Amino acid sequence: METKQATHPQTDLSGPTPIVLIKAEEFARMLGISPRTLWRLLSAGKLIQPIRIGGSTRWRMDEVRRWIDEGCQPAEHSPRT
Repeated sequence: METKQATHPQTDLSGPTPIVLIKAEEFARMLGISPRTLWRLLSAGKLIQPIRIGGSTRWRMDEVRRWIDEGCQPAEHSPRT
């Protein structure tokens, strides 16, 4: 009798990396600022743009890390405008 091994997409490590979304609190912690300051910077156009899903606001972790690595340029200079 032949058995087939089941493959599960969530355990397949050869595919693309999953997108990780972070909340404002975590983004603020990464920057060493308060969440309130993060919201002020976003309103002033000094942060990368978030993703809005329903009533939630999230940032892509890969974009946040890249933005920080590139020196935290204001939004008009970031790739996501």
